[in-house]
Formats: sequence, structure tokens, C-alpha cells
Amino acid sequence: QVQLVESGGGWVQAGGSLRLSCQASGTVSKLNTLGWYRQVPGKRRELVATINRQVGITNYVDSVRGRFTISRDKAKNTVDLQMGSLKPEDTGTYYCNTKTFDRVDYWGKGTSVTVSR
Repeated sequence: QVQLVESGGGWVQAGGSLRLSCQASGTVSKLNTLGWYRQVPGKRRELVATINRQVGITNYVDSVRGRFTISRDKAKNTVDLQMGSLKPEDTGTYYCNTKTFDRVDYWGKGTSVTVSR
């Protein structure tokens, strides 16, 4: 089992920055990729960014590329999302995700991000 706990959400004005952090615990040796997804009411949860835990290869959705940076700390078992130049359309609940080597998904409970105009 793997547990994920997010922190760092909040409210910010457009153009501002926020940093999200996710702490993984449990059987962390099984973790393959770490990532962040977001969801707004009435819409599907969408991928924001992922990172390979071992080699650090990253992937971003086009709408955040160049504004967001995902990083991980293998020793601390954390994955962070530095968000900059935030836009109102970045508003949503952000979920930490991990996929294990045996293709099991784990999710955090989510942290809310609100970007005002």
C-alpha cells in the first residue's frame, strides 16, 4: 500500500505562484511514476504533469508547459509542482498520483487551488 498526502494549495491572484507538495509513504520501492492531476466540477480529471521517479523524465500537458515545473526527491519520497504565471483556468482540485511498477494507481485526497482574476 502507498499513501499520498498533498499540501500547498490555496488562493492566489492571476500571475502569481504556488507550490504543491506530495509526500508518499508505505511501499515506496514500488513507485514508478509520480504526477499531478487536476479536476474542476463537471469535468474529467486531467493530467497536469508526471515525472519518472528513477530517471526524472518529465511530461506536461500543453497548457502548463513553460509555467509549471514538476520535481521529485527520491530520498524524501516527495513530488512537488511549482506553478507560475497562474491563470484562472488553472483553478481546480489538484491530486497527487503515483503508478507502481505493477500498474496500480494511488491517489491523494487532493488540494484546492483557486486563481482569481
